[in-house]
Amino acid sequence: MIPLAKPYLTKEEAQAAYDTILTGWITQGPKVQEFEEKFASYTGASYAVAVSNCTTALHLAMIVAGVSTGDEVICPSMSYIATANAIKYVGAVPVFAEVLPETYNLDPVDVQRKITQKTKAILIVHQIGLPADIDAFAALCQKNNLILIEDAACAIGSAYKGKKIGSHSDLVCFSFHPRKVISTGDGGMITTSRKDFYKRLKLLRQHGMSISDRVRHEAKSLVFEDHVEVGYNYRMTDIQAAVGIKQLDKLDWIVSERRKIAMAYNNAFSEIPFLQLPFENDGYFSNYQSYCVYLKRSSPLSRNDLMQLLLDSGIASRRGVMNAHRETAYAKDAEGLSLPISEDLQDNTIILPLFIPMGKDEINYVIDTLIGALKSNVASEAI
Repeated sequence: MIPLAKPYLTKEEAQAAYDTILTGWITQGPKVQEFEEKFASYTGASYAVAVSNCTTALHLAMIVAGVSTGDEVICPSMSYIATANAIKYVGAVPVFAEVLPETYNLDPVDVQRKITQKTKAILIVHQIGLPADIDAFAALCQKNNLILIEDAACAIGSAYKGKKIGSHSDLVCFSFHPRKVISTGDGGMITTSRKDFYKRLKLLRQHGMSISDRVRHEAKSLVFEDHVEVGYNYRMTDIQAAVGIKQLDKLDWIVSERRKIAMAYNNAFSEIPFLQLPFENDGYFSNYQSYCVYLKRSSPLSRNDLMQLLLDSGIASRRGVMNAHRETAYAKDAEGLSLPISEDLQDNTIILPLFIPMGKDEINYVIDTLIGALKSNVASEAI
């Protein structure tokens, strides 16, 4: 079976975890600080705050942005459900907007239509690694006195107009889940260039404790901490951070290799009239966290039938990105909501295998199997 994805972890990461375990400092400590500093430097942000996962990153971002009960936050429904959940965590209301059919990212025009007096923030998602139009949303936020938050769970290593994702706005949230481009097993990061946000994020991730464990441990005189506000246990461990440091060192190479696979897919599928391929305009640089194709209505096979044929051939695939408003948890809130583009994309897209290292034989097998499945269901001259 060719898997959909798998993390690229080597003996270097295993050794880093091993060495960290032997130091005796395995929770949030010096390796976390090192990882944060290197991550901030890589993205071009002033600060980075490591947390337990991207969902907790989004939750803390909502808090420091001042989003609270009764506020509205505009976001895509077409995203993993954690995007909308983080808004709910602070008592606010997710307002689902439509996406663009070419990029799967939020449509600035529809977002503008949905701004009301209750709107507090816009939460954009860089879907499957392709940056959203950050400038357009930054302009909307400036015009309407809103906060811009970026869900960059899939976008580590991606770039927008020559700058790495993580450097464009004040709250950018990343994921290190195993399906992401680099992984720490699980984990997250928030980048910001606002010192006040940085200080509060560090406070909130560790129970609102005024003095960290490390500061207390290294103190030469008695130090007693205070818990200055209700916080959370959203810490990253030093074991994870040690792995993350090694992963970050390889990130640009990993992205380069992923793009080579994506280009091989693009070249092979470009003449197939039934497929809409990933879109990447000038100034937008994708890490290809996922490779997603859209089956046009002219396709001789339905999305599900094609996925089953791939599975029968030993190739894993996944349906396109979910729509939160179609999930049971949001059915009542989203009653009567229609997002035809988002729904169509969910129903007619397939995510194909893409991972490092993926051998040429595996890449060619995926290509040949998919094209063969389509050819066998239509007259050859139609291809």
